[in-house]
Amino acid sequence: MQVATHANEPDRSTDWDSVDWRQAHRVIRNLRCRIFRASQEGNHRKVRSLQRLMLRCYANRLLAVRRVTQINAGKATPGVDQVIVKTPAARGQLVDELSTYAPWKPLPTRRVYIPKANGKRRPLGIPTITDRCIQAMVKQALEPAWEAHFEGSSYGFRPGRSCHDALQRIFTIAKAGRQKPWVIDADIQGAFDHIDHEHLLRTIGPVPGRELLKQWLKAGYLEDGVRHDTPAGTPQGGVISPLLANIALHGMEQALDANLPHGENDVTTRAVVRYADDFVVFCPTKEDAEQAQLLLAEWLAERGLRLSAEKTRLVHLDDGFDFLGCTVRRYQTPSTKTGRKLLITPSKTSVQRLRDRLREEWQALHGHNVDDVIRRLNPIIRGWATYHRPHVASKVFHALDAWMFKREQQWVARQHPQRSWGWRKSRYWGRLNHRRQDHWVFGNPTTPGRYLQKFGWFTIRRHVLVRGTSSPDDPTLRTYWEQRRQRAVWPHATREPKVVHDQQRTCPVCGDTLLNDEELQIHHAIPRSRGGTDADGIAYVHLYCHQQLTSRQRDSGLLEPGAMQVARPVLRGEERQ
Repeated sequence: MQVATHANEPDRSTDWDSVDWRQAHRVIRNLRCRIFRASQEGNHRKVRSLQRLMLRCYANRLLAVRRVTQINAGKATPGVDQVIVKTPAARGQLVDELSTYAPWKPLPTRRVYIPKANGKRRPLGIPTITDRCIQAMVKQALEPAWEAHFEGSSYGFRPGRSCHDALQRIFTIAKAGRQKPWVIDADIQGAFDHIDHEHLLRTIGPVPGRELLKQWLKAGYLEDGVRHDTPAGTPQGGVISPLLANIALHGMEQALDANLPHGENDVTTRAVVRYADDFVVFCPTKEDAEQAQLLLAEWLAERGLRLSAEKTRLVHLDDGFDFLGCTVRRYQTPSTKTGRKLLITPSKTSVQRLRDRLREEWQALHGHNVDDVIRRLNPIIRGWATYHRPHVASKVFHALDAWMFKREQQWVARQHPQRSWGWRKSRYWGRLNHRRQDHWVFGNPTTPGRYLQKFGWFTIRRHVLVRGTSSPDDPTLRTYWEQRRQRAVWPHATREPKVVHDQQRTCPVCGDTLLNDEELQIHHAIPRSRGGTDADGIAYVHLYCHQQLTSRQRDSGLLEPGAMQVARPVLRGEERQ
């Protein structure tokens, strides 16, 4: 990528530690709303004009670099150029370099493989850091325009939607009394690897950034030093790939005549729920399901895709099916009014995969201290339990707690083979969580708050289904999305801290929601080094917002009275008492 000065922009040298993130978020949020509204009104000329503005927007470059180099899970994974960006100075330089990308040609992606649940390996294409940032910028321009038209049955990789929405929609369709008992449990064979480029580009149309998209699709990949062409597909690992997959699969409802109206009563014959390339279709009879499968095969073929003959099957709700890590099944219950009851529970495969992972972690932690055990295992426990807590999971949670207790005993016995059971019990178990009357909590009694969480502490909290085709980019629904944000489940076993509630779940530095997948840290109004305590005032902020504050304080020398300074992070597995 060649660096040059933009003709219509003054020379700018970005100081990463001085960026006004609140202003950047506000600019992008307003631009996305304007693009959404123009697309909804069918004003394509205005949409393209606003998209060009988004691509030139300085705030867009800032947020793209922050997303790629600080927030995304692959921030430390380099592309073929082996370049990663770690320092504030390097991030500021990257922002300046992104002010122009002409002449520019993307580098091939770096091919890596990750294991799949079935024992096979999934190919990923890792673009360079620069290409990922430009993809993030283009995504900000394209996404709100498509959000105005995406179907309500699509829930994967879309703002404001999640797996829980897809599962809740399935519950609404399939619960007792519904008349769609036959299900096409569909699986697209290599969806990301076989999307037809020409069909995808025709669907996207003449939008700003189209040529960039075409170059990314044709960039190829590098494996063992050999470059390979990519005549089809969009690489998994690219920032924009999930959006392109959603665009390619848009229109499935219309193809199946399964448009889902909002409300309790479905008026269509079929119903479909899709999460990215995973979807299920509900039909009234087996014959109708077979016909729908034929329609699907024909519709997918136009996009270069096909159903997997091995994994696609027709099932009845009484037999159940697995979707997004859960088992959906209808049971005969004579005691109920309808004689049937639909339950969504953690799937056996998901539970077994969790146990295998925890077992590997326990084995790898032999010889480590108990604090390392807590630090490594609590994120796994919290993440899995938070995901499954909206479903019927209480029985599974308690079974996992019993299984974990045995693993704890084995670990302690191996750590202290010569000690008695009484000594081990007093050393590692006790009422360490003072919010609960539980004297068998595993942890470090010498340090308050250091204990291993239990699955059973995560009480069942039902998820509220997102309304119809609602999008956070719709400026008329700001109140609705603000209410949803406030109702979101706090991802810890304990209740939400009062300070978070007082902050309205918003970071006081950048103004973005606290629950945006960034790590959180706690700041004291008066630094603890100066005798400050929690009573003097604390605030929850994002990790990278805290780093910005800390850098400013470091540059200024001594902290001014009342300035926020980090006290300690919200440790993975630590609960604020």
